[in-house]
Amino acid sequence: MYRPNKYQAYQSGAVFTASPAQLVLMLFDGAIKFINIGLEGFKLQDPLDFNLTIHQNVQKAQAIIRELRACLDADKGPEFADKMTALYNYFDRRLQEGNLKKVPEPLEEVNRHLQVLRDSWKEMMQNQNLVNSPSTRPSESAGQWSATG
Repeated sequence: MYRPNKYQAYQSGAVFTASPAQLVLMLFDGAIKFINIGLEGFKLQDPLDFNLTIHQNVQKAQAIIRELRACLDADKGPEFADKMTALYNYFDRRLQEGNLKKVPEPLEEVNRHLQVLRDSWKEMMQNQNLVNSPSTRPSESAGQWSATG
């Protein structure tokens, strides 16, 4: 019999009820989390664990970076979207480099930059009172999600 993990059920509910701005914050948090787990892989002695931990978690972080890039709305802010696309492409390349060469420096660099973006995003949400604002039901906003909310 399948019993869902309570934490997973909570996380799933949080995603479905989050505002677009909160979803972007969750994506930043997820990318940072996976990069940190990947960085922990550099401490592992077993070659299989070393390679798998780094590879799998860097790939998860890259998937999140690509999702952040895909969610940019060039219609609402073309200059911002262009600059963020270039930045996300750079992050993706650096993570790829760190993963292929199995060196921590590119991961650490991207992690620092993502932390700054995440903190700035959260500050913007707080300044605009978006942190705890009620969101619309998922069916009302399906297909209309953008990073700018």
